[in-house]
Amino acid sequence: MKLSNIPQRYVIVFLTFLSTSVCYIERVGFSIAYTVAADAAGINQSSKGTILSTFFVGYACSQVPGGWAAQKIGGRKVLLLSFVLWSSTCFLVPLDPNRVGLLVVARLLVGVAQGFIFPSIHTVLAQWVPPHERSRLVSITTSGMYLGAALGMWLLPALVELRGPESVFLAEALAGVVWSLLWVRYATDPPRSEHPKAAAAGFGGALLPTNVNHHKATHIPWKKIMLSLPVWAIVVNNFTFHYALYVLMNWLPTYFELGLQISLQGMDSSKMVPYLNMFVFSIVGGFIADYLITKRILSVTRTRKFLNTVGFLVASAALMALPQFRSSNGVILCSSVALGFLALGRAGFAVNHMDIAPRYAGIVMGVSNTAGTLAGIIGVDLTGKLLEASKLVYSDLSHPESWRAVFFIPGLLCIFSSVVFLLFSTGERIFD
Repeated sequence: MKLSNIPQRYVIVFLTFLSTSVCYIERVGFSIAYTVAADAAGINQSSKGTILSTFFVGYACSQVPGGWAAQKIGGRKVLLLSFVLWSSTCFLVPLDPNRVGLLVVARLLVGVAQGFIFPSIHTVLAQWVPPHERSRLVSITTSGMYLGAALGMWLLPALVELRGPESVFLAEALAGVVWSLLWVRYATDPPRSEHPKAAAAGFGGALLPTNVNHHKATHIPWKKIMLSLPVWAIVVNNFTFHYALYVLMNWLPTYFELGLQISLQGMDSSKMVPYLNMFVFSIVGGFIADYLITKRILSVTRTRKFLNTVGFLVASAALMALPQFRSSNGVILCSSVALGFLALGRAGFAVNHMDIAPRYAGIVMGVSNTAGTLAGIIGVDLTGKLLEASKLVYSDLSHPESWRAVFFIPGLLCIFSSVVFLLFSTGERIFD
């Protein structure tokens, strides 16, 4: 089938899916490469936590500006700019754990550049995706994060072993360049509904998104957004989702290496299962949500609350059970359940941006993703400090009690967040 025969909105969704995959390959790749290089250089866990969390400082700074820029300039252009900036940084900056200042600056730059990505993607998807396909197409896009993480966990430890940690940076930069060329070649801005090419883009009058794609808003209701309880329900759940995700993504390599005394390089492909599980559950959650809504089994509000609650409560139980397992298979099982059901929960809170504010989806995503990024800063850095404190009590990190607080904190946050979403979220549009 020729690419020209595929509805343009599906091309856009596929390219944004690839973009999230590449971004998460980069994030997992840095964690793996830096962990190997830092352990070889004798860097302590607290210092590792500081470096790993530096990315999220830059990421937090650019979330809301990214949403604003996407709203004013266009998500397509801002997304391309982001990829060019972070790919260039990966290519130009060497991985040397002893050059702390250079690493901090580089991770800040990569964080700032990648901070534009998700607000831009939500702006693009709000323009292209019709309401009846919203859950599944957004879920397909975000599932790329988990496929990228799975591929990173599977391929990059072997690349580190064969070519050294520095090779990971070069591979990531190359992936970013390839995606940028595809985006320039195939991505377009959405057509106007009255334009003859609208039909060629795969829409048709009744399927066009809800009048958000053909003009840029001149006034952004910042006060109403910041005082909205449904927005804060999304914010709280975004914080918890990313706290759990980033703690597992950044510290599971250390948990295997020091907690279980198992080398990642020596493990088989099972180490990618947790992220593959996220990939599958994310897509499944989107299809379940659209089915429940389009078949009128549940309202949009009840669908979002149902999936969010089930996802977060099951993930909570798995997270708190994880330190009880002392084998790689047990840890893989618990982390797979936790991450899979967190991904299912995204069909609740994450798509909710477009339910309540389709015109300002990038802005609201920027606000909520800022909270998710703060979770990365707090969670990744706090975990390093918790582990250093545990070493003083238990002498090393192989004792299961050394890790109990690490996994209990996100588990408890999942319970709290699900209650907040049940009480305050809505599936109705509240911003015109």
